[in-house]
Amino acid sequence: MRARFGPAGNGDAFYAAGKKSTVQAPEWLHQLGLTAYEYQCGRGVRISEESALSLRAQAERYDIQLSLHAPYFISLASAEEEKRDNSIRYILESARAVHQMGGKRIVIHPGGLGGRSREEATQIACDTLHRAQQALDDEGLSEVIMCPETMGKINQLGNLDEILTFCRLDERMLPCIDFGHLNSRTGGELNSREAFGALLDRLENDLGAERASRFHAHFSKIEYTKGGEKRHLTFEDSVFGPEPAPLMALIHERGLTPTFICESDGTQVEDACTLQQLYGGDQG
Repeated sequence: MRARFGPAGNGDAFYAAGKKSTVQAPEWLHQLGLTAYEYQCGRGVRISEESALSLRAQAERYDIQLSLHAPYFISLASAEEEKRDNSIRYILESARAVHQMGGKRIVIHPGGLGGRSREEATQIACDTLHRAQQALDDEGLSEVIMCPETMGKINQLGNLDEILTFCRLDERMLPCIDFGHLNSRTGGELNSREAFGALLDRLENDLGAERASRFHAHFSKIEYTKGGEKRHLTFEDSVFGPEPAPLMALIHERGLTPTFICESDGTQVEDACTLQQLYGGDQG
C-alpha cells in the first residue's frame, strides 16, 4: 500500500497540453507520476455509462485510483424532508457512477445547519447518512465508501468532530479531511507539524489505526476570513496556507496510505506533483 496523489478534475495544464477529454486524464497523470484522480460531479451526476466505462478502462491500465465528488447541493440536515430525501438520491447517483468508473470513494459535502443547533443538525445528518448507506446496500453498492468532508465555512456542518461522528455510524465510511478547509475554519491553526500530528492522532484514536491510515484528503491553500473559507489559492501563495511540507513528512514517517486530492485553483495538477515530491518522490 502507498499514499496516492492526484488532482480534482482537470487543471489548466491539462488543456494547455492539448487534452480535451477526461478519458485522456489517466494516461497523462501516469506520465507525471500521479496515481489518483477525482471526477467532479458538483453540479450533478451527468457522466454517461459509456464514458464511465471508458474512463475505468484507462484508469485500470495506468493505475489511477478514481474517486468522485458528489453534488454540492447535498444537504444532510436540511429542514425540508424532501431535500434530505433528494440528498440520498444524489448520493446513490454518485455511487452508481463511481462504481461504473471502477472507483470506490464518493466525497460528500454535509451542507448547512438547516436552522438547527450544531448538535441537532448532526443528529439529523446522521439519520440521512444511515439511510443513504442502507440505500447503497439495497442496490448492491456496499463497496462504495461514503467520505463526508470537513468544510471550510464556520456556519456549515462539517467540523472535525462532526465528520468523525458521521464516520462512526458505519465502519466502511472514511473521512475526507480537507486540510485547507480546517485551517480556514480555525483561523489558521492547522498549519504546523504539531497541529497536523495532533489531527492524525485524533483520527487514529477515533477510527482505529487501519481506517486512519487510508483516509481520504483534500489539500489546497485557501484564503479565509473570520467566517472561514473565502477562496482556493495555489501553492504560490505565502500568506494563508496551510503549508504542505510538514504534513507530507508526517504522512511518510508514519507510513500512512491516504489518498490526497489537490484542489488548487487551476494548478491542481502541478501542486499534486509537489505533494507527491514532498511525500518522498516516486513510491511506485
